[in-house]
Amino acid sequence: MIQKAEGDMGFMEKGSSGRKDNRKVWFGRLAGVCAVTLLLAVILCFAGPLPGMGNGSRGPEAGMNGMGTRTDELQGRENDTEGGGDGADPVGYDIDGGGDGMEAGGYTGKDGVNSQEEWARKQLEAMSLEEKAAQLFIITPEQLTGCSQVTRAGEVTREALRKYPVGGLIYFSNHLEDADQLRAMTGDTQKMAMEEIGIPLFLSMDEEGGDIARIGNHGGFQVEQVPSMAVIGAAGDSSQAYEAGSTIGAYLHEYGVNLDFAPDADVLTNPDNTVVKRRSFGSDPQLVSEMSLAYLKGLWEHGVYGAPKHFPGHGATKGDSHEGFAYTDKTWEELEESELKPFYAMVGNQVPFIMAGHISLPEITGGDLPCSLSVQVIQEYLRDRMGYEGIIITDALNMGAIEDHYPSGQAAVMALKAGVDMLLMPADFPAAYEAVVEGAGNGEIPLERLDASVLRILTLIAEILKILEKDRRIVHCFIEAVPLYYS
Repeated sequence: MIQKAEGDMGFMEKGSSGRKDNRKVWFGRLAGVCAVTLLLAVILCFAGPLPGMGNGSRGPEAGMNGMGTRTDELQGRENDTEGGGDGADPVGYDIDGGGDGMEAGGYTGKDGVNSQEEWARKQLEAMSLEEKAAQLFIITPEQLTGCSQVTRAGEVTREALRKYPVGGLIYFSNHLEDADQLRAMTGDTQKMAMEEIGIPLFLSMDEEGGDIARIGNHGGFQVEQVPSMAVIGAAGDSSQAYEAGSTIGAYLHEYGVNLDFAPDADVLTNPDNTVVKRRSFGSDPQLVSEMSLAYLKGLWEHGVYGAPKHFPGHGATKGDSHEGFAYTDKTWEELEESELKPFYAMVGNQVPFIMAGHISLPEITGGDLPCSLSVQVIQEYLRDRMGYEGIIITDALNMGAIEDHYPSGQAAVMALKAGVDMLLMPADFPAAYEAVVEGAGNGEIPLERLDASVLRILTLIAEILKILEKDRRIVHCFIEAVPLYYS
C-alpha cells in the first residue's frame, strides 16, 4: 500500500496551458478522424494483440492494446527489437568517430508531419512557460507525487503529472518489487502521461552492471547478471561491452525503462579513485572510448538511450562528489590527453545524451565551481569547442557537491545558464521548479535558451513515442492526443 505523505509537497498552481486551448480548436476539424480512430481502438481492444507484438508490451500488469485495456495475452512474447523486427532500428555508432551516429527516424502524421523535429516544434509552440520548465526535470516518483514511497502509478500520479508535466522519472531499488509490478508501474505512468499531456516520459535508471544495477541486483528479478565494467575492460574485447549493453537494454526495454544513465565513460587515471574504480572500463582512453560506444550500441538496439558519464571525466579526481567537492588540478590540455578522449568520441558520434559531473577544475575555472554549473565548461567547451548538439543532463543535484553549497533553485538556474538541458533530482524539486519558472519569466534565463533545451528534449522524445507505438505499448487513440499526431 502506498501512503500519501500529506503536506510533504504542495502542488503548485500553473498558468493556463496553451496546449489545452489549442486542442479545443481541433475537435471539430478532427471529428471524423477521432471517430475512425476510436473505432479502430475498439477493434484492437477486443481483437487482442496485433501480429508481431513483442514482449516489449510490458506484460499483464501494464500491457496496452487499443485504448489501454489490460491483457494477459501479452506476457511471454519474443522481443521484436531483436533481429530486425518491428522494434527500434539499431543505430550505427562508429567507434572511430567518423560515422553518422544516431539515426533520426522519420515521424509521419496524417497530413505530412514527417520529422521528429517538426513534431517537437508543434509541441513547443503549444506549451506554456510552466510546461516548458517542467520538461527540464527528471525526478523521483516521490518528488513528483509527494508520497512517502511509490511502487504503483495511480490517480495521485495522474494529478501530479497534470501539475508538473516533467520530462521524466528515475527509479531506484526501493521502487522495485518484481517484474510484473515494474511493468505495471512504468506502463501506467506512460499511459497517464499520454492521456494528460500527450508526450511520453523518459523513464530512467542507473543500470550500469556490476555493483550499480537496480534490477540486476534485485532479488525480485530473474535477469542475466552483467559484470562490472572493470572486468569487461580488463578483457580488452569491445564485443563484451556490446553484449553487456544489449543484455541490459533488453531487460530495461522489457520493463518499460527507456533511458539508462550508463555507461561510465571515465578514464581511471587516478588509481586511488574509489568512486569509479570498478565502474570504469580502465585507464586506456582508446579502450574506454571503444567500450563505451559498443555498450551504447547494445542499449540502443533495444530502444534504450544511454547517457555516458561523468563529463569531463571523474577518473582523475580526488574526493567523491556524492559527499562534497571532488576535483582535479588538470588543465584542458592535460584532460585532452586522457579523460576527455572518450567524450570526444561521444561527441563525434553525437550520442543523444551526455551527463555532466559535479567535479571541480580549479586550474580552469579558478575555484570549486562544479562543472555542471560552469558556463566555461558546459557552454564554452562542451557545446562550442567540442560541438556537442545533444542533451546535456546534470548528475543528481542532490549530491553533496551541489546540495551542501547551493540552494536547489540557485543550482537549477545556474545549470541552465551554464548550458545544461535537463536537471536530475534536485534536492528540493518545487523550489528548483519555481526558480526556473521565475528565471525564465524575468529574463534571467532567456526564453530562447529555454526553448532550445525543450526542443532538444522533445525531438528525442519523438523517437521514444515511435518506439512505444511500434511495440504497441501506446496506440495513439487518446482523444486529447489526436491533435498532436494529426495537424
